[in-house]
Amino acid sequence: MLPTLMNQLKQLRLSAMAHALQTQLAQPQTYTELGFEERLHLLIEQELTAREQRKLQRLLNRAKFKLPARFEDIEYPSSRGLSKSHMASLQTGDWIAQHQNLLLTGPTGSGKSFIACALGDRACHLGYSVRYFRTSRLLDALTLAHGDGSFGKLLRQLKQIDVLLLDDWGLDQITAPQRHDLLEIMDDRHGFNSTVVASQLPITQWHNTLGDATLADAILDRLIHNAHRIALKGDSMRKRLQPELQT
Repeated sequence: MLPTLMNQLKQLRLSAMAHALQTQLAQPQTYTELGFEERLHLLIEQELTAREQRKLQRLLNRAKFKLPARFEDIEYPSSRGLSKSHMASLQTGDWIAQHQNLLLTGPTGSGKSFIACALGDRACHLGYSVRYFRTSRLLDALTLAHGDGSFGKLLRQLKQIDVLLLDDWGLDQITAPQRHDLLEIMDDRHGFNSTVVASQLPITQWHNTLGDATLADAILDRLIHNAHRIALKGDSMRKRLQPELQT
């Protein structure tokens, strides 16, 4: 009967439970004093844990983070201007549940991408879907999607992402069609999902970089008004973490 039971568990996609049952049978002395309900509880718990781990791994794989960053690895030197209390509040994920945005600004090497990826990693651990893009590459992908007829599909995919990370915002010149695409993205996501933007430019310069006053107003209104802001300061974190490379 045991081989049949194992096959049935696997057919039901309860492979972790089947493995846990094999462990119980292979180590009877460990489980002999447990009742039926207790042993069943252990089997179910093993299956649930395995499913949660698989889900987390799928979320992390789909996020395509630039960096393998973790929230607990963020550093807080006084010169950086990074508030521990603010970051602790972001760690809870309430800002995502409330569909708020996050704007990260600071000079090159100040750790914007790392913090963005760390927040994305934390969001994955909370069960949210996340996707990282360099802004220019996303805009290029949208341009190609217009050409091959997949623009609508890509736009729907972006709308469904719980946390969209846009890195290197404002570094490249934006064309008129790309401004319209950005507005489509921000309009779809506004009030429904969270967007994280990381930029070397201060927020006060974003309007000019978008190039069209009317569209810039519309894009930034949807992006900025409900956003947390983090303005990083200080020297490059790369130089501080790798002093041996300095001349």
